[in-house]
Amino acid sequence: MPVSWRDLSQRELDDAYDQSVWAANRDAVLARYAGASAAARERLGSPERFAYGSGPREGLDVFRSSKPKAPIVLFVHGGAWRTGMAHDHAFPAPCITGAGAHYVVPDFDWVQDRGGDLLAIAEQIRRAVEWTLANAARFDGDPDRVYLVGHSSGAHMAAVILASEGLAGRFRGALLVSGIYDLAAPRRSARSAYVAFTDEMERALSPARHLPRIQAPLVLAHGEAESPEFVRQTRDFHAALAAAGKPARLLEAAGRNHFEVLESLAAPEGLLGRALSDLRGGETP
Repeated sequence: MPVSWRDLSQRELDDAYDQSVWAANRDAVLARYAGASAAARERLGSPERFAYGSGPREGLDVFRSSKPKAPIVLFVHGGAWRTGMAHDHAFPAPCITGAGAHYVVPDFDWVQDRGGDLLAIAEQIRRAVEWTLANAARFDGDPDRVYLVGHSSGAHMAAVILASEGLAGRFRGALLVSGIYDLAAPRRSARSAYVAFTDEMERALSPARHLPRIQAPLVLAHGEAESPEFVRQTRDFHAALAAAGKPARLLEAAGRNHFEVLESLAAPEGLLGRALSDLRGGETP
């Protein structure tokens, strides 16, 4: 039995970073995201759209809570760094705005459009976060009560933000779902076909190597039925955080795969919906 990713064959390692191998219903679940997002817009109205930069994808969607100076939940979507849009991740908005928080979802470039440079994508997301903090008053948000949420490659990028100089102390908490927290293994997988990994990129964008910078309380979650490598990444990151004395909880979504687990963010009593509520602690809708 392999004891680490280094013991996997190349085929096994490639499969470990390809969620379609582990989720036969991926397309059906993504279609549910899109359908539920359309229903959310029908219920709440179209989100406000703000530009955080001059690029064609450098905009973010804001679904407002009805509460004045409400806290902000900033969600970074996934898609293996090469797919995904804010438009199809509106589905948690009714739950989050109903609980008294604004829901903010940035768009950003796909890595293949940047010549494989993940550092450029991380910088875009950083600018989206900085814009949100600096401009929260434009949508009656509280920049001192920001919660960061990310899924899959978005959880990876959210963790990068949490460990970034100048931003590390700006968040009340973070919920990271099914992410990658060290790039050593994916660098050696088939993902290298579209990501131009370098030593600098691996070092800079491996949040597990920058634990001292992380200050926010974290909840880390994964699906029981997803790739063992994504389970390992989550559990190893949690163990490292705990060993460093950082406040972190670990959750497993029983029976859920990589894509199904995120759907529980859209339900107040879902695993992720409850986790986000717990992170917010004593804040009331």
